[in-house]
Amino acid sequence: MSEDIEAKIRRLRELGKATAEQETKPSKPPVARPPRRVSKIGSLRTKERKKRIMIGATIVIIIILAISYGVYTYYQNRAIRELEQAKQQKIAEVNKYFTGELANDTAKFELIKQIQAAKDIEELNKIDVKRVYEKRLAELQRKKEEEARRKALEELNEAKTQQISLIEQIFEPLLTQPLPEDLKNEAIQKLNQLKQEVENAQSKDQVFAIDPTPYLLDLWKKYYYYLIDSIPTQKVILKSDEEKRIYTKVEAKYAISKIVDLNELLQYTIEKAEMVQIALVLSRDSINGGFLSPRDKIKIYAKNGTRGGYIKIADEGYVDLVLLPTTGGQISLSESQSEGSTISTSSTTTHSESRSTSYTPGDTTITTAQDATEQYSTSQSSSDSSSAYYNVNLAEVLKAIAAGKIQAPEDVKEQLFRYGWKILDLEKDSGILVLDPTARFLVIIEVPAEFVTDILNYKDRVYIAKITG
Repeated sequence: MSEDIEAKIRRLRELGKATAEQETKPSKPPVARPPRRVSKIGSLRTKERKKRIMIGATIVIIIILAISYGVYTYYQNRAIRELEQAKQQKIAEVNKYFTGELANDTAKFELIKQIQAAKDIEELNKIDVKRVYEKRLAELQRKKEEEARRKALEELNEAKTQQISLIEQIFEPLLTQPLPEDLKNEAIQKLNQLKQEVENAQSKDQVFAIDPTPYLLDLWKKYYYYLIDSIPTQKVILKSDEEKRIYTKVEAKYAISKIVDLNELLQYTIEKAEMVQIALVLSRDSINGGFLSPRDKIKIYAKNGTRGGYIKIADEGYVDLVLLPTTGGQISLSESQSEGSTISTSSTTTHSESRSTSYTPGDTTITTAQDATEQYSTSQSSSDSSSAYYNVNLAEVLKAIAAGKIQAPEDVKEQLFRYGWKILDLEKDSGILVLDPTARFLVIIEVPAEFVTDILNYKDRVYIAKITG
């Protein structure tokens, strides 16, 4: 447009020059007419007319130039305004697209710089804002995806490292045990297999889904079975934080096999059931009424003094011996007998006889006395009477046997042996309670050594129950 205006101005200038030259060009003298003498006044008039023509032409040219300049300036300013308006629209388009993460992007400022530097509309229209935005957005998306992949890979590798470390820590307590060679090889093989599964995982969910617990539970059970088989005794003790129980080896393996929680399983320890004997002095009512026999199978309970109630402290044991209290070792007995007859005769004869026998085993005296009197007269009469009193202290009899101061010691020992259990048997058979329920008995029991500490801690509150089933 500016070129058109300049071309018009050049044409106007050329037209003005042509007019001035035409007016100032001297006319040719007529060929046929002789030259005429021009007067001075006419000459002055001619010059004045030419001068006015020149002035008029100059004014016209100036007007034309002013008009042309005005037109040029108008169109020039209009083009500048249109260009500036187009730039503002283009910048608004840039701000519309480049928002959010791209609000301060370098591509945005580069576009604005190009828009502001454009010389005309045509150059401005060549700037494709949307194409630059989409290209930049795609680049940014690719960078995000690459960053996300990189971060996901880092997190995956970190998760793998953590999971492998966790698996090794969980396996370490088992591998530090004195495992048999085949079980140790199996544990190492399983550990390496789990680590390889972690390495091959493609996501964190797959990594954390690899759980070593079921495998460890199976391996630990096999190790417990090995420990049970390695114990020389026929019975073993399963001991946890809450209880201790004695089992046969088969029962112990079955109890272990039923455990489904690894943490619960690891609370157990296996110990041999080494049987020991301990002696307790207990009241009759706390040892099944005293009606216990050697080799009776028993359970032992205790009264919990702090929280009340009763607790089981030994689930299996055996009775070796029960000794009667001193109150059952004192025998007192008195006997008396008399007979009489009367016959009348004419004569009287009187005969008297008295006999007494005593022996002293230790500090005990046993006396037997017998008196007899006979009288014959007109009426004959006779009488016969006897009495005896026994006071035997069995403790002294035992001392006498031990010192060899009693006759027929073997017979006495046999009698005492039968007496020791017969008094209780007679009580049970007759239903008559002879000994006091609070009478103290000495009981020797056989229990696993593991239970001895608990039994002694409750020795004054122990209750013994006979297993009948």
